[in-house]
Amino acid sequence: MDNLRYLYVSDTGKYEVRKYQLKDKNGTLVAGGNGQGNGINQLHTPTYIYVDQQQNVYVSDSSNHRVMCCTQGAKQGSVIVGGNGSGAAANQFNGSGALNFDQHGNLYVVDFLNFRVQRFSLK
Repeated sequence: MDNLRYLYVSDTGKYEVRKYQLKDKNGTLVAGGNGQGNGINQLHTPTYIYVDQQQNVYVSDSSNHRVMCCTQGAKQGSVIVGGNGSGAAANQFNGSGALNFDQHGNLYVVDFLNFRVQRFSLK
């Protein structure tokens, strides 16, 4: 839930992320929604979500081995880390998972099948 009290839900079956207000039944599409794929307007197994104070939505797109950032109102996202196929290099994941930021703006991402947590400095 963000600071405006929206609840964010990833739907792995519809390859999308939506935000909902209380009593809202349909929600608002914030990421994906264009079928399964690896395009910048598509997701494939969106698992974990992080929403910052500016309502930027960070999505762990597990089967695409990347983390996407979707800004409010944008029609497509951008790859901020990963997206270089499955692997164990520093710029790769083998199943991106949970994500979080620290107070310095570093992004931490669980890399499931490589059994590690990666840290990225985005500033």
